[in-house]
Amino acid sequence: MAHNHHRIATAGAWIGAVVVALVAGALPAAAAPVERGEAPGSLVMVLDSSGSMADDDGAGRTRMESARGAVGAVVDALPDGYPTGLRVYGADRTSGCADTRLVRPVEALDRDAVKRAVAGVRPKGDTPIGLSLREAAADLPGPEGGATGTRTVLLISDGEDNCGTPQPCRVAGQLTEADAGLRIDTVGFQVEGAAREQLQCIARAGNGRYYDAPDAAALARQLQRAAQLSAHGYRFEGKPVSGAASADGAPALLPGQYLDTIGPGESRYYAVGLESVSTVNFAATAVPQPGAAIGVSDGLRTAIVSADGANCDTSTERFHQREGATPLTSAVSRIPSEQGTRVCDRAGSYRLVVERESSGKGLDGSDGSDGSDGARWPVELVYGVEAPLAAGVTPAQSAPEYGAGGKQARLPAGSPKAVRGGTGFNDAALIGPGVWKDTVLPAQTLWYRVPAGWGQQVRYDVEFANEPTLKRATGTYSYGSTHLFTPARFPVGRGGGEFTPSTPYSGRPAAIRMGSVPVAWTNRYETRPAVRPVHAGGDFYLAVTLGARAAEIAENPRIGVVLRVAVLGDELAGPQHGAPVRAAEADGGTEADGGTEADGGTEADRGGGGNVDKAGNPAAAGDSSGAGGAGWTGIAAAAGAGALVITAGGLLFVRSRRGAAMRTTRGSA
Repeated sequence: MAHNHHRIATAGAWIGAVVVALVAGALPAAAAPVERGEAPGSLVMVLDSSGSMADDDGAGRTRMESARGAVGAVVDALPDGYPTGLRVYGADRTSGCADTRLVRPVEALDRDAVKRAVAGVRPKGDTPIGLSLREAAADLPGPEGGATGTRTVLLISDGEDNCGTPQPCRVAGQLTEADAGLRIDTVGFQVEGAAREQLQCIARAGNGRYYDAPDAAALARQLQRAAQLSAHGYRFEGKPVSGAASADGAPALLPGQYLDTIGPGESRYYAVGLESVSTVNFAATAVPQPGAAIGVSDGLRTAIVSADGANCDTSTERFHQREGATPLTSAVSRIPSEQGTRVCDRAGSYRLVVERESSGKGLDGSDGSDGSDGARWPVELVYGVEAPLAAGVTPAQSAPEYGAGGKQARLPAGSPKAVRGGTGFNDAALIGPGVWKDTVLPAQTLWYRVPAGWGQQVRYDVEFANEPTLKRATGTYSYGSTHLFTPARFPVGRGGGEFTPSTPYSGRPAAIRMGSVPVAWTNRYETRPAVRPVHAGGDFYLAVTLGARAAEIAENPRIGVVLRVAVLGDELAGPQHGAPVRAAEADGGTEADGGTEADGGTEADRGGGGNVDKAGNPAAAGDSSGAGGAGWTGIAAAAGAGALVITAGGLLFVRSRRGAAMRTTRGSA
């Protein structure tokens, strides 16, 4: 430990130099706090009002009457105030390819107003789909202040475009290529042949999904699914940043959370200055439109690269399915070796790298399958720095085995409690040990967070419900999946040999087991990818996904899901060898954390819901943004009497205590 103590003693001076260098250069990306707020999504429905909508739907009603009922069901199920509008085509003239009109502007949801608007529509004319799509995209308000959200065009049609120009599929591709937040879903009402093919093409080009509706009940069901996916899109947080295409010119980042976009085959580079003793974590979450076209081998790669080109760490995550896109997270770390002699242990300038691998366009520029999503994907980046242990602290041994948390672990039973999963890492629903129930849409991912501290491990099952299925769904399969992430957003579970993250789903009951090894500081020196990232306590994230093809299987718009969650083991007071079991009430800190006092808060906070210092003790109450409130989510500094660090508000002087290494603070971009 003597060598490590020397490195800690010199870290502050090096960080001071880095701070001066970074301040001397422009750092606009780190000049403001993390941006958060309501999800800036919106929806405009485009309803076919051409003459064929006056035809009988086979159940004694006209297709337009069925469409009115379906639109009413949609608005009844949307969240209060969600910006929603309605455009129609073919409603004003018996013929004419300019016949498209906004009958209800996109504004805070007024259910009665939308229902009145659709009740006044009478089917008459032609089917100018291409023009209507172009106008509908303009109807949607742009996100304010650079916010990222889903803007959805939902097209309902009983036939194909009969105007020819502009060509609908080409229009959809042009619109979504220019706007990463735009999504075009299509619903075919009693269509077949060329009409169905055109609507499928529009959805593929528009980064959306095609939903087949052979009858009125299916129309209402599929419209609800598409609209609710729009309303419950991923809630982004972070400071906008634009990564460089190469190491040269990469924008400088400080620890915090950022937002960027990435296209097929692209690489994005970001510059960081690292000292020699702290662990550095970098996670990138790509968020394509739910259910958008992807290939099995499409993926996201992250890397940390030194100034001389040494690859410190790299990781690639892939979809491993072709039903449709879901959020995809890849994460890497720079963990100093115990000897401190490797190239990547050195203080200096490094690059954080994100690469998007696409079967539509390889990283070498070669053409592949043309079925992959060609749109730019929003990417949420989290860069955190984790301070070393205080001098003289001996960490407990690593915990590389699942032990009591393996496949046969006993999980809670009893009646489930209702919970509503979040849209992503930032608003993941806080749950604890117990049985929980929720409902999930096809192509949707729900998010939850579970606090776990030193010595504890998360173990859970996900059960997909027995659902009424459609008669034509015989032999059709989708999938259910779950992924577990550490507080630093590292995926664990896949490749560990213990758990399989997905299962086929056909409407019959299906279950998945998932879990982590116990949290131990020295897990960082293990090599297995299911063990190495589990080296700090905090909020562990549970993501639950239902495949897009489930829309062809289940009768109900949503499918039931049950989570049985356990947090096994006593929480220890710190990472050190021989640490006692943590007391339920806040204490005055330990020698391992240099005497840092623990703040108050709820039991959930003390279990990892807020920031924790390097000994695992809470530093402040927090939310679920950033990296789960783990102690690594900030700028670590240690040098003599104090050190300068940059925060959102400017410079902060951090004073050391009893010569110990400084505790980390929450980083804010």
